[in-house]
Amino acid sequence: MNDRKQNVVKKAHQLFIDKGFQATSIQEIIDYSGISKGTFYNYFSSKSELLIAIFKTVHEKLEKDRNDLLIGQDPADIEIFIKQIELQMKTNKNNKLIVLIEEVMVLNDVELKEFIKQAQLRWVHWLYQRFLDIFGESKKAYLLDCAVMFMGILQHNLKYNEIAHKSNCSIHRVIRYSVDRLVKIVEEVSEAGDQLIEPKALERRLPNCQKTAQVFQQKLNQIVSEMKKGLDHDQSKYIELLDFIQEELLDSKNPRKFLIESALFSLKSDQALIEKKHLQKLDQLITEYLNTET
Repeated sequence: MNDRKQNVVKKAHQLFIDKGFQATSIQEIIDYSGISKGTFYNYFSSKSELLIAIFKTVHEKLEKDRNDLLIGQDPADIEIFIKQIELQMKTNKNNKLIVLIEEVMVLNDVELKEFIKQAQLRWVHWLYQRFLDIFGESKKAYLLDCAVMFMGILQHNLKYNEIAHKSNCSIHRVIRYSVDRLVKIVEEVSEAGDQLIEPKALERRLPNCQKTAQVFQQKLNQIVSEMKKGLDHDQSKYIELLDFIQEELLDSKNPRKFLIESALFSLKSDQALIEKKHLQKLDQLITEYLNTET
């Protein structure tokens, strides 16, 4: 983003903070930024796209600052996590992100709502990843549930403490209190062995994960197609195995790993087939994919 475009983002953000998103017109943004209408529409197709650019700009800086707190530190140190959360909450407050998000969610703007939803998914996924650092792989199955609960606890504790104490509300105290509750929740949920949401169910909704799934599908289809072309007449029985593997991996919500591995074993039992590079590629692709799903 060039300096002039960044200036428009900065000026528009200030207007949205002062007046609100809906109350600010594009003409006001143009006048305040000192640009022409043509330049504005060269940068942004709409006010909504401009707001998304604001959210992205704030988040990029937040992500960098949040990661900087981890440099040279132990990721399992819960005190670092508290500092990261405090940084995020202060960033949200200073930029009035929550107010802008609440205003957007009542609008009939599909693009903005989808962007906010994806941002919320990324936030809960970041919490889940940090909880893995802090609480360990042994509690992995329950940490997404804990991340969702922590979001709710923190959000409402901040909201009602601000109402009760107004300007005297201590963000640090609220965060530490909420994290202390989180530690107890993780212990209780993991001891009970009670899971509500499987982590991979959320990961599939994230843009990067969706892209990865699309790449996997393309590679799988290409390899299977090449393998079918190379089969001799007396190897036609393997077509059914390849079709089964494709259907199980691409059409099943919960691919049965043992059946896929069994089908691969049958394919590899043919000495002539195992020497072909496409079977080796298929085996490697599926093994890597199944490992990321567990």
